[in-house]
Amino acid sequence: MQAMIFAAGLGTRLQPLTNSRPKALVEIHGKNLLERCLLNLKKQGINDVVINVHHFATQIKSFLQSNNNFGMRIQISDETDELLDTGGGILKAKPLFKPNEPILILNVDVLTNLSFGALLDFHQQEKALASLVVRQRDTSRYLLFNKDQQLTGWKNMKTGASKIARPEQFEQSAPYAFSGIQLIQPELLNRIEEHGKFSSIDLYLRLAKSETIKAFIDDQSIWMDLGKIEQMQEAASLIEKMEQRSK
Repeated sequence: MQAMIFAAGLGTRLQPLTNSRPKALVEIHGKNLLERCLLNLKKQGINDVVINVHHFATQIKSFLQSNNNFGMRIQISDETDELLDTGGGILKAKPLFKPNEPILILNVDVLTNLSFGALLDFHQQEKALASLVVRQRDTSRYLLFNKDQQLTGWKNMKTGASKIARPEQFEQSAPYAFSGIQLIQPELLNRIEEHGKFSSIDLYLRLAKSETIKAFIDDQSIWMDLGKIEQMQEAASLIEKMEQRSK
């Protein structure tokens, strides 16, 4: 299994911390988000990693170089010229991936102790083109899955807007919140028809009309998306809890 870390975001919700550094280099409890993400991957046996960069890209490259890439094989997908969103980021990084290994993709600001091995086992058992890690939690935007955990659509509960992949199953589907972690087969890269800047969720919704796009329902792991500066203390406490559990 190989991995891609989304580290190109502007991190506007973490201002003023991101006024002079990328979100990936924001420190919590003694380590920055990128280091935590990389060490988690390495601990779980994943050493081939692609990282996309945009905001303060040079700082990320320098950080990796000064730490000898943490002993990992790291490649940079440079989006300095244009921020491409999640789907566009995956497409741009396509030449950097190995052609025969599943690709774990995660946001740099996600804190989790999820077992990536368990995700891989599920993914292979379901013969999924993509497996999306989801949770039951409050949010405004949900992915919808049928009783077989197949993606059927997306809905914004605040506005009522929806995107439907499988109309005959959409109304009976259960809503789950996306966790910013996904596992895809490398052949999915050849199914991308979109160009430029686009969302990976829109890509999955298009593919779900005919392909196996599954929900990995995560109700066991510790998880947090560090989205706001007000969550810094909560994030530090969560990290302490994860470190206690790993001992």
